[in-house]
Amino acid sequence: MPIRNRRAAARPWLSALYRDGYYPDHVVDRGRAVFLALCERIEERRPADLPALYALTHAATEEFNALEAEFEAAGSEIETVAREEIAEDFWFVATAYGFPDADVEELIAPREW
Repeated sequence: MPIRNRRAAARPWLSALYRDGYYPDHVVDRGRAVFLALCERIEERRPADLPALYALTHAATEEFNALEAEFEAAGSEIETVAREEIAEDFWFVATAYGFPDADVEELIAPREW
């Protein structure tokens, strides 16, 4: 399903990671796919409140937790730059879908990175 939210559809997801050779593109592509799938889920389920949004972002955060092993296998890791970029993109999702009061730490609460 194509993303209907114009801001989300045009977002250059994880752009800082793509610009830095330390992060392998094939793994960053998987992270980008996590964000696109999150946007699709939000558009399908239309969370009514922050707890409903957090449930969706927590599931996506778990997917990033699983990507950590792929980053490591490729000689990289989710470190400070990556953590900040991922968190910023989660914040973007919340605001793009009408949740400007979302807490960025709560958006990614189950993170292991």
